[in-house]
Amino acid sequence: MVLGKQGAGKGTQCVRLSHHFVVPHISTGEMLRAAVKSRSPLGLKAREMMDRGELLGDDIIMEMVGQRIAEPDARARGFILDGCPRTTHQAEMLADLLAPIDIDLTVDIEVPTAQVLRRLAGRRVCTDCGANYSVDAPPKVNWTCDMCGGEVVQRPDDTEEAIRRRLDLYEHETAPLIDWYDARDQLVRVNGVGSPDVVLRRIIRSLEQRQARRRGGSSRRRRRPESPEPASPTDGGPSN
Repeated sequence: MVLGKQGAGKGTQCVRLSHHFVVPHISTGEMLRAAVKSRSPLGLKAREMMDRGELLGDDIIMEMVGQRIAEPDARARGFILDGCPRTTHQAEMLADLLAPIDIDLTVDIEVPTAQVLRRLAGRRVCTDCGANYSVDAPPKVNWTCDMCGGEVVQRPDDTEEAIRRRLDLYEHETAPLIDWYDARDQLVRVNGVGSPDVVLRRIIRSLEQRQARRRGGSSRRRRRPESPEPASPTDGGPSN
């Protein structure tokens, strides 16, 4: 599972990790968009709530996740979770869904708020599939999505004031979640400042070190960020 505040590059790294390990990338945002578009019973229920301005409850989110992780590809190879859980209550519900197994590791991508604000100010998003671009890494042709051909635009809520509100909400909701996984020795913190390739190498090394530690039967706990490489504070890339 991958955590990170908006603009930390979480979505970008989830896609890259999915390709590297050949496992499905399960994004609650993408699943919700697909459910609404397909007009499935769950999608219609979610659309009704969103149209009324209501937040989706934990039961809807976790039902959606439960259906996805029960599919053959996720059961056979595992998966990378993106966007869930967001609270300790959802984490408890996820643990019940996965029992008797559990999440192997939670990666928290850490990026300073000032860096996140710069990234989000330059972010551009496909209106159809949600793919992320930036003013520094635009689509190949005239702000048309490379993936689906949809229009790539700046989100209307990507203003500094709106971004700060979302970051404050993330810190409020997610700080207890990070502590929850840390207390269970299921958390590693990774420096998210740097190019996507550099950050990917850090994450992969963290996962490999955790696997080696488990094979060795060590009970040591590691709390320091796994980020020995220096990174330029201005280095960035497409982020989510």
